[in-house]
Amino acid sequence: MDRLIYLDNAATTKTAPEVVEAMLPYFTENYGNPSSVYGFAAKNKEAVTKQREEIAKVLGVLPKEIYFTAGGSEADNWALKAAAECCGAKGNHIITTKIEHHAILHTAQYLEKRGFEVTYLDVDEDGVVDLDGLRAAIRPTTILISVMFANNEIGTLQPIREIGEIAKEKGILFHTDAVQAFGQVPISADECHIDMLSASGHKLNGPKGIGFLYIRTGVKIRSFVHGGAQERKRRAGTENVPGIIGIGTAVKRAGDTMAERAKKETELRDYLIGRVLNEIPYTKLNGHPKKRLPNNANFSFRFVEGESLLIMLDMKGICASSGSACTSGSLDPSHVLLAIGLPHEIAHGSLRLTLSDETTKEEIDYVVDCLKEIVSHLREMSPLYEDFVKKNQA
Repeated sequence: MDRLIYLDNAATTKTAPEVVEAMLPYFTENYGNPSSVYGFAAKNKEAVTKQREEIAKVLGVLPKEIYFTAGGSEADNWALKAAAECCGAKGNHIITTKIEHHAILHTAQYLEKRGFEVTYLDVDEDGVVDLDGLRAAIRPTTILISVMFANNEIGTLQPIREIGEIAKEKGILFHTDAVQAFGQVPISADECHIDMLSASGHKLNGPKGIGFLYIRTGVKIRSFVHGGAQERKRRAGTENVPGIIGIGTAVKRAGDTMAERAKKETELRDYLIGRVLNEIPYTKLNGHPKKRLPNNANFSFRFVEGESLLIMLDMKGICASSGSACTSGSLDPSHVLLAIGLPHEIAHGSLRLTLSDETTKEEIDYVVDCLKEIVSHLREMSPLYEDFVKKNQA
């Protein structure tokens, strides 16, 4: 394989060189435990505080409202389970959507087994939540609304500000899984009335194994990990100092370059979408055509099996996916694509391409040229496609 073109940045991103450089001293030189009292360790406590401030600045919140976790999935689990435990006396009803990440869906199912009731909202064909449907789903016993900021598979951006306004008006806690959106699009926790927000380092050129949960001051949820007084007694365990340095550096980098990256990625994304839709027949773009992440393009190719498509792209040196990396071993079609109304046979032929700020137009052209060749080849082997062509020629 002569070349590698990485277009699976929704699964994970390359750790930026400046992030790695910032982290390295905290493995071998500044290795003190931030909870210790001597000066050598106190420097690490100051470093952790600085990264908390950098993250809070990008989100427009207070540093004390940022709680470090092991990643987005932990933050999602914490938000739902702790809110359910804390607010159980008020009610037992939670609202989410059918297209959430499985960190939310599986946690919601866990809570259902423990007596909570969960409403899973439908979305339209673009993957957007209907606000009237949300209002209608609210009950006197509703304690939490959790809607992702941007979908990890189809890239659709939700009307988060409007959802936050509804939640605030009704006095309901509002959580958003912003793992895909944070660092990609501007987010103001105050303007969107967000009470809790999940994010992860490795989605924005930071390291794996580190994330955070934003918890608005005044939100009464309990600790998720017990055993120590770290993270202001809400998340026990010795702080992952190198990881925290990494995510803080990555967040600052993402905030400083967001406008420039979004412009470049949006232009390349639209160029990619235009070429694919114009040059490969019987192809559908999944997700909202405009209200989507700058780097996300998700297609369904009729009469094509997604797994075969990925294997053949890999042989060409192209890294892509058919959906969430967390379900890559599943033979079932994406729950997101089924929720937006795609039939099983079309959902199986889907491809997600997610760009980075290093992606070039030359790479996009190569990918589309390969896609045209591969899709044509796979369709030639499909009896369904052969029958379809004969029927349309008759």
